[in-house]
Amino acid sequence: MVKKQKDVAWVNVYKDMTTRGVERSFLSKLQYSLGKDKYTATLNDDFMALAIAIRDRLIERWIDTQQRYHKRNAKRVYYLSMEFLIGRLLGNNMLNLDLWDKVKEAMDRLGRDVEVLRECETDAGLGNGGLGRLAACFLDSMAMLSIPAHGYGIRYEYGIFNQRIVNGYQVESPEEWLAKGNPWEFQRAEYNTKVKFGGRVETFTDSRGRLRTKWVDTDDVLAMPYDIPVAGYKNNIVNTLRLWSARSTEEFDLKYFNSGDYEGAVYQKVFSENISKVLYPNDNISQGKELRLKQEYFFTAASIADIMRRFKEDNTNLSMFSEKVAIQLNDTHPSLAIVELMRILIDDEHLEWDDAWRIVTETFAYTNHTVMPEALEQWPVTALETLLPRHLQLIYEINMRFLRDVAISYPGDIDLLRRVSLIEEGEPKKIRMAYLAIVGSHSINGVSELHTDIVKTQVFKDFYNLFPERFNNKTNGITPRRWLKKANLGLSALITETIGEKWVTDLYELDKLTPLTKDKSFCAKWIEVKKANKVFLAEYIRKNTGIIVNPESMFDVHIKRIHEYKRQLLFGLFIISEYLKLKKNPKVDSVPRTFIIGGKAAPGYYLAKLIIKFLNSVADIINRDRSISDRIKVAFMENYRVSLAEKIFPAGNLSEQISTAGTEASGTGCMKFMVNGALTIGTLDGSNVEIAKAVGEENIFIFGLRIKDVEKMRSGGYNPREFIERSPVLAEIIHLIKTNFFSPVEYGLFEPIVESLLGQDRYFICADFDSYCATQDKVSGVYNNVNDWTVKSILNVAKSGKFSSDRTVMEYAKDIWNVPYHHRIPGDIAS
Repeated sequence: MVKKQKDVAWVNVYKDMTTRGVERSFLSKLQYSLGKDKYTATLNDDFMALAIAIRDRLIERWIDTQQRYHKRNAKRVYYLSMEFLIGRLLGNNMLNLDLWDKVKEAMDRLGRDVEVLRECETDAGLGNGGLGRLAACFLDSMAMLSIPAHGYGIRYEYGIFNQRIVNGYQVESPEEWLAKGNPWEFQRAEYNTKVKFGGRVETFTDSRGRLRTKWVDTDDVLAMPYDIPVAGYKNNIVNTLRLWSARSTEEFDLKYFNSGDYEGAVYQKVFSENISKVLYPNDNISQGKELRLKQEYFFTAASIADIMRRFKEDNTNLSMFSEKVAIQLNDTHPSLAIVELMRILIDDEHLEWDDAWRIVTETFAYTNHTVMPEALEQWPVTALETLLPRHLQLIYEINMRFLRDVAISYPGDIDLLRRVSLIEEGEPKKIRMAYLAIVGSHSINGVSELHTDIVKTQVFKDFYNLFPERFNNKTNGITPRRWLKKANLGLSALITETIGEKWVTDLYELDKLTPLTKDKSFCAKWIEVKKANKVFLAEYIRKNTGIIVNPESMFDVHIKRIHEYKRQLLFGLFIISEYLKLKKNPKVDSVPRTFIIGGKAAPGYYLAKLIIKFLNSVADIINRDRSISDRIKVAFMENYRVSLAEKIFPAGNLSEQISTAGTEASGTGCMKFMVNGALTIGTLDGSNVEIAKAVGEENIFIFGLRIKDVEKMRSGGYNPREFIERSPVLAEIIHLIKTNFFSPVEYGLFEPIVESLLGQDRYFICADFDSYCATQDKVSGVYNNVNDWTVKSILNVAKSGKFSSDRTVMEYAKDIWNVPYHHRIPGDIAS
């Protein structure tokens, strides 16, 4: 008789969290995981060994966390995003596991410099900018708040391109972030899933006489999941980011192989795996557009299949789906998930339409991230006819039923039906993906108060009138763990020794700094911290660009994606005006400034790339001019990325947030600067509005047109030449550009920039130029008074509490996802 074995209880004993424990793990991993010793190990081997040692401590907590979610049958939050700009993870995981000092001590004992090892890690650039960085911050906050959450995205083989500046031009090269291996990921082959494309749709009658649909003769691609653990701050919670990689369902076709056609044998494999090859293929060509659509469906279909699998592990009643599942769409890119869930519920689970649609709309929520109509995603109907024929049928059905309901509520209003239809008529017909997301979701949120107001009153006005209860605001935020605690060690240490550590998980605690603006000793320490950060960045600039900058100068910083509406060009024109001022009067009393610029332009965005060249040409002339005695320096920091941002934000004095009013949905760079003690110069756009409310208008520098001014000028016929004629400085600058002062070797190079200013000037650079320069003079006046500037710097940090992603995620959890969260005070992590 076989004796039944008792279940072995999971023992909650974690790996040694002491300095000695980390040291032993590092040596063990170096030898047994990497097969190296002290004679053969490279710097990268040392980094990998340390990362794996830290990872082991994550794994134990990861398994425990997932088991707890499973046993509780907890409602899960699924965050679907095309981008996750997670950056480097070693330092983040050291911090969240409370191992920062212990790892440093362990590496010191072994003769390694942990900062050098951290620099070995390649940024995981799986995003283009704010959208992907927000997603990463949200994952951090969801883990900190103990929310059962999973991120879903694509494991791009090549992330956002590496940018080099060659002769002033942006040159792109592939970003091979996986070339040396990724110590944080785990392949989960047992959970791979097939994703279908193409084929045709069959209809048939089932045994009960009901009309059914089948999607057949498809080209299939395998979605292979890779999991990355996401640690909460000192709470033993570890959530999951699951990234999908495309694989061919067949390695090669034996028929072609045997006939000697080796290229043909592997064609399908290469063709299939292109789907997850690169972040954002160039969509200026038809193949790029098709690949982008394939990417969007690939990751949403795989994710929905995975969500359904996980739901069925603990539940049998599909009517309870929305009680156990909340799916957040991070912008329009994952909108096909709505249709995919409908397809599964109707075609595979055989639910009636109304029951399926109720489940879908109760499950999905949509975050909009843009106020510009041209940025709202649309797909040609012909593309879906070819790639996703069943989904096109379902979209037509969703649209027909939706328009029928609208027609009942608004009889005879044909124009309203045209405006809200999911299908835009024309040649070619297009599917409005944002409209699909709105109709298929129970919540639609903007990402700042101003943005949400624009969404309600302009961008989606008709939908707001139809579904006012669905619209809400969730102002974006940033994780204070990465962007203050980790990025700015000096400032975070000063804050913690002064007011305690509660601010790390409750940023409103920083308000306790407000009374300290009157404490001279504290203010002196504050100044020293900023100075040390600037000295560090100045040395980094010297090493990486050869430009020597003065740490005593004002660090005036514009770092973000290069786009016309973000107005790097306005910043460049102001730099030239400051240069001309010094050239005309070398003795003028002016504040020395170091202008720091960083950002990437989309490879197919001609004018944005020309602006990069222009800025570098301006920098070259200014930096070479000895007559201005180093009172102005301009540094373009190539290959802007998360790890570089962590060096720049702590050192910034002035944060440039100068987008045209009404174009920036939120922006989070402004928040990162604010929490690091920089002052903001900006328009009343995006989150600048809320920053001004929080810190007081006397502690921020606001300039330029308001939204109503922009709308009035746009509708009344804006003529930029009128503003140029009234501004001698601007007229002189444009004359210099036209006469090739900044392009002496390449005549006419910057003519397109001149034409953009003299012609349409879509983003009102000429209209805002004088106001911007006048406000910059006020900035200089305040900066000259060290005490005034320091007080304003402290107040910016003290009033930044609202801009934590923890606050944002708590609002999502309460108002949209209906899941509990645990907002805790940090303590000692279990050892």
